[in-house]
Amino acid sequence: MANPVDLLIQEHEVITKALNNVLNLKELIQSDSKKFQTELNSYIHFFRNYADNFHHQKEERILFVQMNDKQNHLSDGIIKEMYDNHIVFREMLAEIEKLNNESKFDEAYIAFEEYYNALLDHIAVEDFEIFQIALSIFSKEELDKLSFQFDDNDRNLGLDNKKSMEDMVN
Repeated sequence: MANPVDLLIQEHEVITKALNNVLNLKELIQSDSKKFQTELNSYIHFFRNYADNFHHQKEERILFVQMNDKQNHLSDGIIKEMYDNHIVFREMLAEIEKLNNESKFDEAYIAFEEYYNALLDHIAVEDFEIFQIALSIFSKEELDKLSFQFDDNDRNLGLDNKKSMEDMVN
């Protein structure tokens, strides 16, 4: 059985690649603003669906809940911070989308840079703190159970949909 932490880290790698792809769109603001708008909207769709629905759902509904059950002191500290970050990321994406749809491309890009930096910081905390805590508090059997639950989550959301979003980024 695959380690559930490895899956989350692999998803972080896909998300990071998508973040970097968007940074590379900056030149389009001046040369082809319509293409910039279309590309940015497709990445906003990616972040909402892949990063939030597939990835954050596994964290919020499965991993964090079980970590809190195992060690409830985590719920008021670093786990709460991660939940709060997810809420802020949703708000940031909505603002980026609004600016982009209003053809305020420079402002949308600046807002995206803030999202980029915040999400990369968040990913680092999860990779080097949260996931390491998870590995230390769960037994092999509990990790296997998490893997099955992660697989069920992805199947329910659509494996083909997830794969097509990963392909979009690569």
